[in-house]
Amino acid sequence: MTIAEPGQIVRVRNQTFLVQDIHPYSTPEATFHKVTLESLEDHRLGTSLEVIWELEVSPRVEDVISFPDLSAWDPPERLASLLLSFKWTEASVFARDSFTAPFRGAIEIEPYQLEPVARALAMPRVSLLLADDVGLGKTVEAGLILQELLARGRVRKILILCPASLQRQWQDEMLTKFNLVFKIIDRDEILRLQREYGLHVNPWESFPRLITSMDFLKREPYLQQFLSTTSWDLLILDEAHNCAPSGRKDYVQDSDRTKLLRQITPHFEHRLFLTATPHNGYTESFTALLELLDPLRFTRGPKVDPRQAKLVMVRRLKRDLTPEVSNRTFPKRTIKGDCPPICVNLIIAYPQIKSRAGHKLKANP
Repeated sequence: MTIAEPGQIVRVRNQTFLVQDIHPYSTPEATFHKVTLESLEDHRLGTSLEVIWELEVSPRVEDVISFPDLSAWDPPERLASLLLSFKWTEASVFARDSFTAPFRGAIEIEPYQLEPVARALAMPRVSLLLADDVGLGKTVEAGLILQELLARGRVRKILILCPASLQRQWQDEMLTKFNLVFKIIDRDEILRLQREYGLHVNPWESFPRLITSMDFLKREPYLQQFLSTTSWDLLILDEAHNCAPSGRKDYVQDSDRTKLLRQITPHFEHRLFLTATPHNGYTESFTALLELLDPLRFTRGPKVDPRQAKLVMVRRLKRDLTPEVSNRTFPKRTIKGDCPPICVNLIIAYPQIKSRAGHKLKANP
């Protein structure tokens, strides 16, 4: 039996793989080889598989080309060509800290939108909460961060998790503004994949850049398929406040979306949360959201360390933007005239309504 070598293309279990590594080990009866493979199939691209070569049924080597012999030194000219090729494949020909994403997208960037990019690139592991005001371009900021990480080779497999109504919007904006193709995983796409690749296809391995909705992923069969996949690189969570626990100070309960996020976040190396309303009025709920973003820095509790929160949170309001950081100006909103009687009555009755609601929650936890 011909033993595969690293770098060769092989055919195992009726699928095509690239040999990544080989570890031989001996027993009193024979010598076996544990082979690490990477799938080259469209629906499982990049998926790893470990097999015992001698125990597989009819494995064969498709390509006899292997890695070159490293016993001799290459001539200096070849080494210089290699270094030159590395320079051409770098994200930028300028200094390492220079951004290239602003020049790759079809967008008009505001100066303040570059701050989240700089913050993200300075993190060894991106854990960032973009909490800018509505209309300040959080989607553009997320796209800039994503494109910069892709250009630097720090991410490959990306999942955008958002409400179902925003899936098409995310797909269109990533394509038209950043030339990044994303596929939406929903029921129709899963049926298409099953017709093309079989009933046992895993939709979460069909493409390296995917978009899906929170309520779709939390369904049991799709969630189990997702948890069985290999690790991911980047999670972009839009409308992140929808995944925060809800309730009062002494009655904070995880929602189904919160439970979903607790299960999937360990599979991602980088996390990017987007919301215009990060705080719902209850500190325990806010700290639980921060814990999902960075469990090593935060834990659910009644207090938030403002120094730690400042390290992972970008929060700008429209009134805070000055001409130095923004080319756009936003008019200040003022309320003129007297408050209508119904508003006055609601303001007076609000403490009583809040107190009654609190008693009901305590009586029926």
